[in-house]
Amino acid sequence: MAPTVGIDASRYTTAQRTGTEHYSHELIQAIGNVPSLPFDVRLYTNRIDNQSRAELAAIGSVVELPAPRLWTHGRLSIEMQRNPPDLLFVPSHVIPLRHPKSVVTIHDLGYLHEPDAHPPRQRLMLDKTTRWNAKAAGIIAISETTKADLIEQYQVDPDRIRVIYHGVNTRFQPASPEATASLRQRLRLPDNFVLAVGTVQPRKNLGRLAEAVASIENLHLVTAGKPGWMADQVFSAIRSHLGDGRWIDLGYVPDSDLPTLLTAADVVALVSTYEGFGMPVIEAMACGTPVLVSDTPALVEIAGGAARVADRLDPTAIAAGLRSALTANRATDSLVTAGRARAATFTWDRTARETIGYLGEILGG
Repeated sequence: MAPTVGIDASRYTTAQRTGTEHYSHELIQAIGNVPSLPFDVRLYTNRIDNQSRAELAAIGSVVELPAPRLWTHGRLSIEMQRNPPDLLFVPSHVIPLRHPKSVVTIHDLGYLHEPDAHPPRQRLMLDKTTRWNAKAAGIIAISETTKADLIEQYQVDPDRIRVIYHGVNTRFQPASPEATASLRQRLRLPDNFVLAVGTVQPRKNLGRLAEAVASIENLHLVTAGKPGWMADQVFSAIRSHLGDGRWIDLGYVPDSDLPTLLTAADVVALVSTYEGFGMPVIEAMACGTPVLVSDTPALVEIAGGAARVADRLDPTAIAAGLRSALTANRATDSLVTAGRARAATFTWDRTARETIGYLGEILGG
């Protein structure tokens, strides 16, 4: 009889997904697309819609555990005690209090690098959950940067950490001129704009990006992402540099629009003061758009020499990076060409196969 791997799929059904939720959704789907898995899959969910239920049922058995609150440490813990799988995999949250041998994905430790950018209660919770997750039998880190942080900050044995990168969905490719023109009209996008994608929070460094944009004539900033913690302060900083005339906040952008939006942008900028990975970097590269990243280690790692890089603390350097990207010819620019080649190496199939292999190793261990 094949062993059973349980997967926390509670983030699979989130309607407006952030980075970790995208990871959970894409990875679970990709695992289901790999033929002849070496184990049976059991997927645990809270409340679930009919379409998601059908998608998950095509991957493995679905165990619905409805609970209005304390789902992980309450409802899932009880299930782990009553009917545990041989291994539990948690891709985007925290291991329950009661659990069998487990593998967990740890995405980043930004709260340690940018403590002032997180409310104290949030920082304390993140620290406690990471300490708890660090006790898992196996840990997946989404970058070498996150692995190094776990070793330095929590003294995790390097042998218990496996670095497995995210993938890029195949829908991320250059959009047609017709689709781009239609989106421009529908969203009322300006002619020339820098795009920043991601949850709005202090570590995204949008205040300095806005200051850099303000120094370049006829350039606008477009932000796309849900408000996160301390978003009001971030919005105030942007407005202080650009007012409302040169800044458009789109809020959350549906997945279906994102490739076209990335294509429409003159530059995609991710100049965060800290990241664990940086999905918009490779998504924009796949769409053939020039990319500017900050010199924070994970972004440099993921960009792999295929993006312009600027000092994250220097708006003048960020502006210089933007000017360089703005003059790039997409058809001939070496970094744009290198970016598309770089993005092509990040596939969810590879992520799934490496994850399956690692789960098998932990099962065997």
